[in-house]
Amino acid sequence: MKARSGRDAEFAVRGGVSAGEALFRPVRTGNAFEETVERLLQAVRLGVVGAGERLPAERELAERLGVSRVTLREAIRALADAGYVESRRGRYGGTFVKECLPEPRAGAAPTAPVEDTLSLRFVLETGAAELAAARSLSQADRRHLSATLAEANAAGVAEYRRRDSRLHLAIAEVTGSASLTSAVADVRMRVNGLLDEIPLLEPNLDHSNAQHGAVVEAILAGDPPSARAAMAEHVEGTASLLRGFLT
Repeated sequence: MKARSGRDAEFAVRGGVSAGEALFRPVRTGNAFEETVERLLQAVRLGVVGAGERLPAERELAERLGVSRVTLREAIRALADAGYVESRRGRYGGTFVKECLPEPRAGAAPTAPVEDTLSLRFVLETGAAELAAARSLSQADRRHLSATLAEANAAGVAEYRRRDSRLHLAIAEVTGSASLTSAVADVRMRVNGLLDEIPLLEPNLDHSNAQHGAVVEAILAGDPPSARAAMAEHVEGTASLLRGFLT
C-alpha cells in the first residue's frame, strides 16, 4: 500500500473482508491491552496502515476493537514509545504511522522458533498451574507462592523479569515434579530471550501482576480449572505481544 501522508488509511477489500476489518476486529477482554498492541502492530507491519498514514479515529478504532478508549490510548502510547506511530495536533491531527519504522531488533527470532516456544510454554505452564492447584499444598508451599507473588508485585522495571520468572518457577516447584520444574525453567529461558527483544511495557506489567494474583489465588484455593484458565489467559497475553513485535 502506498503511503498517503496526512490521510486516513484506505482498506482494500480482499475476499469480501477488508484487511482493516480482519485486523481491527474485537479483541478478547482478558488481554485487551496486549492484543490491542498486537493488532495495531500487525496493521502497521503488514502495510494495512502505511507509512505516513493516519490510524482510524480513536472512537472508531476503540469500537472496532471492542476496547475502552483508555486501553486504546495506552496501546498507542506504547507504540509511540517504541517508535512506530506519532501523534499530531490540529485540524488534521490524529495518530500517524511514522515514515521511518524501527529496524528489527538485533537477534530477533524468526517466526517458527517464536511459535514453537509459545506453544511449549502454553502446554507446560497451564499444566503446571492445574497440577499445583490439584495438590494438597504444605504450609511451606503456600508461603513460597505468596512470597514470590509479593516480590513480583513489588518489583521495579529493572528487576521485574527476574521476579516474574521466579514466580513462574515457584508454581512449577509446588507441583512436586522435578522434571516439570526443569522443563518450565528451560522454556522460561527461551521466553526471556524473546522478551529481551521487545520493549518492556509498563501497562503490561500491571496487567501481568493482576493475572499472577488470579493464578496464585486459584492454586491456593485448590481450584485446578480456574488455575489453568488464569494461566492460559496470562501466557496468551505475553504471546500476543511477542507475536506483534517479532513475527
